[in-house]
Amino acid sequence: MSEYSAIVLAAGEGTRLRPLTQNRPKPMLPAATKPILEHVFDQLIDAGISKFVVVVGYRCDRVQSYFGSTYRNVPITYVTQKKQLGTGHAVLAAESEVDDTCLVINGDQIVDSRIVADTIARHDSAAAATIALLQRPNVEPYGGVRIGEDDVATEIVENPRDGYGYYLNAGVYMLEPAAFDAVRSAEPSFGEHHLFEGLSKLIDSGETVRGTVSEGLWVDATYPWDLLDVSFELFDRGVVTSSPVISGRETTVHDEAIIRDPIILDQDCAIGPDAVVGPYVCLGENTTVGANAVLERSVVDDDTTIGANATVVDCVTGTGVEIGPGSTIPGGPGDVRVGDTVYEDEALGAVLADRVTDRGGVTYVPGALVGPETEIQSGATIRGTLAGGTEVRS
Repeated sequence: MSEYSAIVLAAGEGTRLRPLTQNRPKPMLPAATKPILEHVFDQLIDAGISKFVVVVGYRCDRVQSYFGSTYRNVPITYVTQKKQLGTGHAVLAAESEVDDTCLVINGDQIVDSRIVADTIARHDSAAAATIALLQRPNVEPYGGVRIGEDDVATEIVENPRDGYGYYLNAGVYMLEPAAFDAVRSAEPSFGEHHLFEGLSKLIDSGETVRGTVSEGLWVDATYPWDLLDVSFELFDRGVVTSSPVISGRETTVHDEAIIRDPIILDQDCAIGPDAVVGPYVCLGENTTVGANAVLERSVVDDDTTIGANATVVDCVTGTGVEIGPGSTIPGGPGDVRVGDTVYEDEALGAVLADRVTDRGGVTYVPGALVGPETEIQSGATIRGTLAGGTEVRS
């Protein structure tokens, strides 16, 4: 099999995932105990990709400092998209770093290596581009593709609402030089160049754009509560193996703690006596769960402390969070406001962004979103959305 480079699109913020993305881009948010982008790299390597060209932008330092110049012996070249002007703009920014045929993939969605491998295998020089497709009941939030004879794409639509039968665009593409030219010449929409518009131009001009229908894991986090579903899907699909103790690492689980699988712990974690942890819990590096605490269905990022006798259910934390003793996050469902829209009955207890501190005895109303650097005094009740840097008194 030929060796290919992959352009990995990792420049966006992920505004609908605020407040978790106020300090880092969406690709660096946790899926289980490691960033989404790391899962993407793993799947690309498993599919045989030999070089990464990573397009970074928003908080690019978080990506570059984490991965450096190589990942699992695969070299990484970084290209900076100074203004996020669409996926097409990002692809063109990386064009000079790849030779001829290359793969393009979104860096903020986890895609099974089988999908990548199927796309590579189906592509040939008769097509200017090949798109990975999935059968999904609802493609409206994403992109849709219709195909005809010999899997030739006949239409590419973003957020289709016309009722036709579309396959889901999985965000994995094999591109020939002609595809770059089409993206370059396509008219921008609202000041942005989109990859799908360039591919649509190829179709309209009579060039062959092929779709290949594949199977395998494909998960995306659009809203904060989706990070729970993404991590749980990784458990259920066997991508993440339940492991309360990682061999050779300083992780301590007290003999009287109760562990309910599935659960995964990173290094330097500690779980105290009579704590109940799991099911569906991901603990990042250097996290602590105090005595008699209850932790269920949650993704807890690095350097977080959950105090004694606290209850935490359906929760996503950023890094450096402190949940004080006796605090209660009872779990969803709850109503969550994202921008001007309220999403009702979502399975979310609370989101606590980086370095939130509660002093104990705090009660969180389901659906609460707490911005970074917020300090909450003992006995307070938290509901709705709190901006970062807020001080809440009881």
